[in-house]
Amino acid sequence: MEVVILCGGKGTRAYPFTEYFPKPMMPIGGTPILVHLMESYARRGWTRFVLAAGHRMEMLVDYFKGRFNDWHIDIVDTGADSDTGERIRRCAPYVGELFHATYGDGLGSVDLTSLVDYHKSHGGLATVTTVPLRSQYGTVVFDDTGRVTEFREKPIISDHWINAGFFVFSKQAFDHWDGQNLESEILPKLLAEKALYSFRHDGFWKSMDTSRDQSEFEKLLADGNAPWIIE
Repeated sequence: MEVVILCGGKGTRAYPFTEYFPKPMMPIGGTPILVHLMESYARRGWTRFVLAAGHRMEMLVDYFKGRFNDWHIDIVDTGADSDTGERIRRCAPYVGELFHATYGDGLGSVDLTSLVDYHKSHGGLATVTTVPLRSQYGTVVFDDTGRVTEFREKPIISDHWINAGFFVFSKQAFDHWDGQNLESEILPKLLAEKALYSFRHDGFWKSMDTSRDQSEFEKLLADGNAPWIIE
């Protein structure tokens, strides 16, 4: 199975880093988050990568030249301004009948083997990994009189689930690929056709959207608590 990784967006929230580099090149412990992500697949035996590039593609080409010779890496120019769904569609010639796809700026402790097994079991065309929504704010708990009883730091809202990436697609999904944006057009189309399934993940997941996220990743790694590294 190939692993398609979205690497071409401009990542405006991570400016000024993304003025010069693709966002997936933001480092954690001196290594791009993209490489941490690729290693998570490689540890499970998937080493054929298709990098859906666009913005500052040349930086990916330069970085991977002569590195990771045990991996097969195709860097595909999917356009500087293409949307997420269009980027994956342009990678169709590089994938087989079943392939992984994910965002290049998120890490998780997702059981990728179980994800694939689940996709094969349900007969649909696409599986998206979902995680419980974590509030970006701390919340205040109080009783009927208004007396504050507790502060909760960024609690998990367990009855709401969000898209964490870590997709598995059957190549037949391209026959139903209608639109440019993966999240607002293509996935809803697959949903309407009852061909989209959710693989629920309760463990670690985090995306790197800002320099603050980068600092949080760095701290996890420095503390020896990098939950995305599963041997």
